[in-house]
Amino acid sequence: MSEPVESRRGTVAPQRVLIVEDDAILALAIEDALRDIGVAEITICTSTEEALSALRSNRPDALVLDVHLADRDDGWAIAEVVDRVGPNPPRIIFSTGAPQDIPANIAELGAILEKPYDPSDLATVLLEPRRTGIFQRLRSRLTS
Repeated sequence: MSEPVESRRGTVAPQRVLIVEDDAILALAIEDALRDIGVAEITICTSTEEALSALRSNRPDALVLDVHLADRDDGWAIAEVVDRVGPNPPRIIFSTGAPQDIPANIAELGAILEKPYDPSDLATVLLEPRRTGIFQRLRSRLTS
């Protein structure tokens, strides 16, 4: 297994990532890109039900979320649930061919990668420092 990669800005790759993607080829390409930057634990889910079950059993550091899943056309709703789990929710990256379908208040919860994209772009996004807006800072102060 490769060691976690540190970016030029000093951020380190997340150690646990949940991929919610119903395209098996894309899911495997994303998994390879994550392994290349040193992500230790990767879980792939192909449906909303699997994703929610995985989130209940293991809290990831990051979530790569396909917006249009075979079982639901509003996979972005998972991001809304994840964002409410506490003061430090997992980092969210939306993976979609239709970014305009994500409601604006949900789209603000994470980065958006428009399909088709190179899985190495995902690695770049994950190695960028996480932006914390005023709401995130307020939430962390109120819950501490």
